[in-house]
Amino acid sequence: SARRALGSGEGKRSEAMATGPGGAGAAAGGPGWRLPGRVLELVFSYLELRELRSCALVCKLWHRVLHGDENSEVWRSLAARCLAEEALRTDILCNVPTYKGKVRAFHHAFSTNDCSRNVYIKKNGFTLHRNPIAQSTDGARTKIGFSEGRHAWEVWWEGPLGTVAVIGIATKRAAMQCQGYVALLGSDDQSWGWNLVDNNLLHNGEVNGSFPQCNNAPKYQIGERIRVILDMEDKTLAFERGYEFLGVAFRGLPKVCLYPAVSAVYGNTEVTLVYLGKPLDG
Repeated sequence: SARRALGSGEGKRSEAMATGPGGAGAAAGGPGWRLPGRVLELVFSYLELRELRSCALVCKLWHRVLHGDENSEVWRSLAARCLAEEALRTDILCNVPTYKGKVRAFHHAFSTNDCSRNVYIKKNGFTLHRNPIAQSTDGARTKIGFSEGRHAWEVWWEGPLGTVAVIGIATKRAAMQCQGYVALLGSDDQSWGWNLVDNNLLHNGEVNGSFPQCNNAPKYQIGERIRVILDMEDKTLAFERGYEFLGVAFRGLPKVCLYPAVSAVYGNTEVTLVYLGKPLDG
């Protein structure tokens, strides 16, 4: 099997960490240490993400095989196993160029266990569908939040916005459902949001001004991809539209774990969120 060919990965990992990457431990290892890079790549292609993370820590060679090519057979095979066919054959992931990036985006997608009971995540793994429930505002958070680093993701609506359609970030304590049609994201001190319907910025139940800050700012068009940029080093949240930087929306974010999130009110509307990784500057 793949795991036997690698020579008991966890044991090798401990040995390598004790002797140093590529050091004496590697020379004394089992058959997995001596396999050519191409063979290692084929063997790794049978492993799951958690096992690949352990393998990447074993030695420099294994790390290079796993991370040198983000479109290698390792990531292509893993993407085929964990991503729905719809996600791979449609344009949902068109701005995620590598298979490793697509796998990463899947693990940063909406959480099926951290959303309103009135929504569900479609089989593609990236799209939220809000059921037609009257007098309810419903939201969802992603599986993974951020307390450091710089991160970017795209959000777009596929259906009417209704009276309130908010994108932004939230802590784990922010509510994901409430009665009535309100701006749920931004309704307390645990979330920050941009209402695409009226271009208002929302936090702690208050309007923090309009966005973007220009005269007659264009309204959101259905299907338009908004890029959200969270900078936990500068503690800011910014937005782009059509690769046009719209500016910083929020400053002074707290040093806590923040999750990409959305809230919606319109029945049967759908919202897609795709994590892109580190934002490109310029």
